[in-house]
Amino acid sequence: MNVEIDTGSGFCFGVTRAIGKAEEVLQNNARPLYCLGDIVHNSMECDRLQQLGLITIGHDEYNQLHDAAVLLRAHGEPPQTYHKARQNNIELIDATCPVVLHLQERIKREYDSDPEHHKQIVIFGKPGHAEVLGLVGQTEGTAIVIERPEDVKDLNFSQDIYLYSQTTKPLDEFRRIVDYIEKHISPQANFRYYDTICRQVANRMPHIREFASRHDVVLFVCGKKSSNGRVLFSECQRVNPQSYMISAANEIDPRWLTECDSIGICGATSTPTWLMEECKVRIEQLLGSNE
Repeated sequence: MNVEIDTGSGFCFGVTRAIGKAEEVLQNNARPLYCLGDIVHNSMECDRLQQLGLITIGHDEYNQLHDAAVLLRAHGEPPQTYHKARQNNIELIDATCPVVLHLQERIKREYDSDPEHHKQIVIFGKPGHAEVLGLVGQTEGTAIVIERPEDVKDLNFSQDIYLYSQTTKPLDEFRRIVDYIEKHISPQANFRYYDTICRQVANRMPHIREFASRHDVVLFVCGKKSSNGRVLFSECQRVNPQSYMISAANEIDPRWLTECDSIGICGATSTPTWLMEECKVRIEQLLGSNE
């Protein structure tokens, strides 16, 4: 039996960097370290860091903090979060992904360059997602968020449109939105679009298709909160119907492993490598008990 862990799966650069910062501070700092929101959309990795001393809080708790150290995760935060830190003497350990930070700066420049706010600043992203909240915050809440390509029909095509994207959205869907706007925008209106999708994430889609097609059975390891995971898993399942999503090794059903010669283990940008390795060990145990 061939059991392969996908070397292209696992934490993206931004998540790796954020977790590294958390571990460094926890190791060298005697006072508590808070994290604003789950550092990664994987409950088992969050539990591991909690055991090291990381305390996850929400924005309501954050607003009540004073004289504390708070880690900002890779997703980024709106300007209000930084303003509150200055008010309450909070030390921020800013682990915002550099790709997200650059995108925030671009959107803020776009917004500030139009004091009359004639432009429609549009963000292709998931409403309520932490990264999107940080992006919308650069426009004082005025940016328009569209979640699906079909939502583009609700824009005002007689008014200027400046299109950006959440860094983890599918590239093909972004291109569909661009194509639709180009065909419907008024000749009197300007349309500019900026492909701000992280290529490290976008390139996983074609890679995961190829990986899923090479195995009889695919186990996709992913936290239930991961939107990136849901997108990648649906692609796995489309290519290989014998694909199963699990969040931990104890969820593996032995019946999935029968009558196959090859099992692939892959995951989302929020899936730790150690968790995929645990799943491989569990598969080998199950296969050994069946022999």
